[in-house]
Amino acid sequence: MTTATSNDGVGTILLIGASRGLGLAMAADLLGRGWSVVATVRGDAPTELHKLAERSDGRLAIERLDITEHVQIAALRDRLSGRRFDILFCNAGMANADAKQTIAEISTEEFVRVMVTNALSPMRVIEGLQALVPADGLIGIMSSGQGSIANNEKGGFELYRGSKSALNQFMRSYAARHADEARALLLMAPGWIRTDMGGPGAPFGIEETIPAIVDTLLAQRGEPGLRYLDRHGHTVPW
Repeated sequence: MTTATSNDGVGTILLIGASRGLGLAMAADLLGRGWSVVATVRGDAPTELHKLAERSDGRLAIERLDITEHVQIAALRDRLSGRRFDILFCNAGMANADAKQTIAEISTEEFVRVMVTNALSPMRVIEGLQALVPADGLIGIMSSGQGSIANNEKGGFELYRGSKSALNQFMRSYAARHADEARALLLMAPGWIRTDMGGPGAPFGIEETIPAIVDTLLAQRGEPGLRYLDRHGHTVPW
């Protein structure tokens, strides 16, 4: 079944990484706005997303995907072949275990794990699934304000910062290669939010931030080219 790009503000999104945290909250918010959602989880265990699907009247479908497994991305593309999504948004990511470690203190194994998850794998998702998004659709990735080199005046979180900066650079290269296309491209910096990854010390909760994140995401539809924005739609310096 093919879903055409909507003209009434409501459509279908392919949301990568939605078993918990921001991804789960985004799925719930979009369902509340009338959108249809195909969302992914990494494992086979039941999640809160599955409970949400049970209450969605069939508007939320769940697919399994580990973004670090290249073959799983290809398999998902094959399963969804023939469908079209107004938005493809990759939310999956991780933080390293000890955010206080300097880059020189981090093990090679941890460096590779974070960089593969936060920088390489989201781009593989975009490259692998881009054909599911029409020419006037939107492709986005959850980045971070900590990926901004210009704003890094305090240091800290060095590996996480580096992985998001690398992601931003790779997305700029992708945008350059697709400069003649009409798709909107977005790097979202949501802010420091109380999630399992953000931790209890974050200043903002999911309930107060997700509506703004989704508002900004949807507002980029029909705006060709790449933007790096915070949740309020303000440009973040590279």
